[in-house]
Amino acid sequence: MKNKNSKNIKGITLIEILIGIVVSSIMMGAMYTTYSAVNNTYNQVTDRAKISQSGRDVLGMMVRDVRMAGFKYFNDTIKTSNEHIPILITKSGSSGKCCDQMDIVYGDVSINSASTPVTYTYSRYKITYSGKASTLLNKTTGQPIDAYAVYKSKKLWNASSSSWEVPSSNDKFYNDIKVVDYVVDLEFVPIDEKGLKISPPPTATNANKDKIYKIKIVDVILTTRSTKPYFRTNIAQTIYSLADGNRNIYKADKYLRDSVVVSAHTRNLGLE
Repeated sequence: MKNKNSKNIKGITLIEILIGIVVSSIMMGAMYTTYSAVNNTYNQVTDRAKISQSGRDVLGMMVRDVRMAGFKYFNDTIKTSNEHIPILITKSGSSGKCCDQMDIVYGDVSINSASTPVTYTYSRYKITYSGKASTLLNKTTGQPIDAYAVYKSKKLWNASSSSWEVPSSNDKFYNDIKVVDYVVDLEFVPIDEKGLKISPPPTATNANKDKIYKIKIVDVILTTRSTKPYFRTNIAQTIYSLADGNRNIYKADKYLRDSVVVSAHTRNLGLE
């Protein structure tokens, strides 16, 4: 028997279903595009922050060590030689290449209060920051990445042999330990009491040897790069030197580079 209310029953036609699917697809596509844009922006901000933070952490370590340069306890009996220059900066061998090296020397003392009279044993430490070609491999090419790594070592002065060494019985001292990778350049610039650059950096034998204890500030610039491609296309970038335009480094690729600069004060130099 035919339902009298069949005329009032309403349904959805195939065309209406297709229109609904199209509209839903457009909305989902717009939402996905928005999500992707926000997510990519977030990842870029995060990557930039990580690069900057890694550089700042290492520079904070360097600043603390530079502040110790030249420190000696009163009555220190260790004979000072050319091996004990408080700050020795060795510039990069050629322009446009990483990295400068810095040696920092300072003193320490251990006190034996149990003995009568109290005895003092003086020590001399040397910390070295240096750069070497990175050993990390590019996953695509299998070749070492186009970057450097910064290493730190800490050695003890052996007065008997008149040499720096790493005692095997003391874990306070160590040979090269990697402190940061993906480095583009590391530069040290010594500054005198007048705020002028000391060039070349003083050594025991060069023309500026009389300025060994006149270094008041060491300007440090550390440039690192992202671990993964950051830009969609190759971008030309110039990594500027602090003190020598011939040392500027030019790159054209997809990696982001970030430079961090600090001034480390040598508060113990010039106090003799």
